[in-house]
Amino acid sequence: MNETHVTVLGNVATEVSYGETANGVPMANFGLGCTERRYDRERACWVDGETQWLRVTAWRALAVNLIGSLAKGDPVLVTGRLRVREWTDGEVKRSRAEIDARSVGHDLTRGTSAFRRASGVRGQPPGGPGPGAAEAARAADAPVPGWIVSALEARRASAAPADPRSAEAPSGVRSVTEEGGDVSERERTGEVRAAPH
Repeated sequence: MNETHVTVLGNVATEVSYGETANGVPMANFGLGCTERRYDRERACWVDGETQWLRVTAWRALAVNLIGSLAKGDPVLVTGRLRVREWTDGEVKRSRAEIDARSVGHDLTRGTSAFRRASGVRGQPPGGPGPGAAEAARAADAPVPGWIVSALEARRASAAPADPRSAEAPSGVRSVTEEGGDVSERERTGEVRAAPH
C-alpha cells in the first residue's frame, strides 16, 4: 500500500460534526488550521507563516470520543492518512486535503489535559452514561449514544444566551455539532446519515 501518513499540529477550527453512515458506523469531522511558525532573524522574533486548512475525519470509537473531548480552538496533534478529495462544483473543479485520523490528542506543549479511560461500552465515559442520557437519546430517537446527546446538550446550555426565553429548546445532536462547520463531501453525496434533529 502506498499511503501517505502524516502527523499534523494545529488548532481545531470548527465544531466537531457527528453523523453515522447508512450502516450505523459513527463518523466525526472537524476543520484543522495549521499555521507555520518561523524565527525571523532580522526582527529577532517568531512570526506566523501561511495557514493550511485541512479536514480531519475520524471513524468508530475515535469519532465518538472526539465529541466529548474537543472544542473549537483546542490545540491538537493529529496522525493519520493524508488524502486529497476532488469534486466538481458546476464547471469548477475543487479539491481539499483531508486526514483520515488514526489518533487525535491535545498538544500538551500549550496546556494540560486530563485523560479519562472509556469503560464498559467502547467510547463510553467512565461510570457509564449520565442520569437521563438514555431517556434523552430515546426522546430524540437518536442512533447516537445517549451520553453524547447529554454532553452536547450540556455544551449548548453553557453557551446559551443570558435570557432563557431566547434560548432554543434542545433539538438533538445535528444542530449542535454543525455550528460554524461545513457539510462534508460524504454528507453531500448521501454516504453519511446525520443524527436526527
